[in-house]
Amino acid sequence: MPQINEIVYSDLPLNLTSHPITGNIKMLSNADAVKQSVKNLVLTNFFERPYDAFKGGDILAQLFENMDPLTEYNLTKNVEQVLKNHEPRVTVDDIKTRVIEDQNAINMEIIFQVINIPEQLTVTVLLERVR
Repeated sequence: MPQINEIVYSDLPLNLTSHPITGNIKMLSNADAVKQSVKNLVLTNFFERPYDAFKGGDILAQLFENMDPLTEYNLTKNVEQVLKNHEPRVTVDDIKTRVIEDQNAINMEIIFQVINIPEQLTVTVLLERVR
């Protein structure tokens, strides 16, 4: 499969950092743009977006559940489903969840491939209680 050499996917960074010399907002391109999109979809809860109530991974809602194998299964299935439905540029290879019990946190690692980019990409999401 040929690798893309030109900018096909582009997006603005969420923190809107500017270029130090030009002062323009730096654009994310190709793999970085898709990584940001995957992370945004995963961290979106249900009913967070108007007119599209079930768009998102809803994993923050699972943070306060008792962590058992069923909850971990629900987490991975929610993430797989949201990426399958709303991110056609990726194919998910694996999702690894690890519970960090002493910090009341969940570490989720999403391994996927982008169309026309041969290497595997990884997005790591750490979910933890704020209070």
